[in-house]
Amino acid sequence: MNKITIKKLKEYKAQQQKFAVLTAYDASFSRTMESCEIDAILVGDSLGNVVQGHNTTVPVTMSDMCYHTRCVSRSNQHSFIIADLPYMAYSTPEQTLENATQLMQAGAHMVKLEGGDWLLETVAMLTERGIPVCGHLGLTPQSVNAIGAFQVQGKTSEEAEQLMNEAINLTNAGISLLVLECVPSSLGKKVTESLSIPTIGIGAGSDTDAQVLVIYDILGISPGRPPKFVKNFLEESGSISGAISAYKSAVEHQTFPDTAHQFLS
Repeated sequence: MNKITIKKLKEYKAQQQKFAVLTAYDASFSRTMESCEIDAILVGDSLGNVVQGHNTTVPVTMSDMCYHTRCVSRSNQHSFIIADLPYMAYSTPEQTLENATQLMQAGAHMVKLEGGDWLLETVAMLTERGIPVCGHLGLTPQSVNAIGAFQVQGKTSEEAEQLMNEAINLTNAGISLLVLECVPSSLGKKVTESLSIPTIGIGAGSDTDAQVLVIYDILGISPGRPPKFVKNFLEESGSISGAISAYKSAVEHQTFPDTAHQFLS
């Protein structure tokens, strides 16, 4: 298997080829995803929910993220690895550079941070220094206490316009990928068509360039009621590797997400 790079992911967008992303937090799942040829892995701060048992991602630390990134990167020579900068790990450009460096040294190929225009200086600084950046707009889980709830974002014309402008500004500042979470499918489509970089949707409709889900969600073992955009692929596959392969195939053949797993405007 060839190593997946950001260049390859951008080629997928140019060729209108959808690609699948999954979260991983340990060596065993990472190795299984490699065998299933998952193109990109997100070492997400969602580990706070599904691994540590917290109600939000806020308690996750840099030590947590570096530990899990090392676990994932040791067992996978194929997938492109994106690692989250956790809550309050990127409040200033200088702090971000120090923490992003730690994640890259732990084995990440790219760092992800949540937020819009307030991050433009930080994004430019990181990319100028050779650290690739993935943006994250829409529902930003680290800001749940400010947002007030886990709910769909960008539903009004004003919110949609702001998100679009921030997506463009972040792209101009240097991000190479953009996660769109919990936005109407029409907005996910509009943003994707407006950007030169790949978009990765989670509850953002079927027109984003890629999809990402939490590995435990596609296996049906996450705590609590699953969100609307989640599908249990283990039910129809019978094995973990089968569920991962079924998810990858469904994304690539554009049978997931269907209308039942989208927020329609």
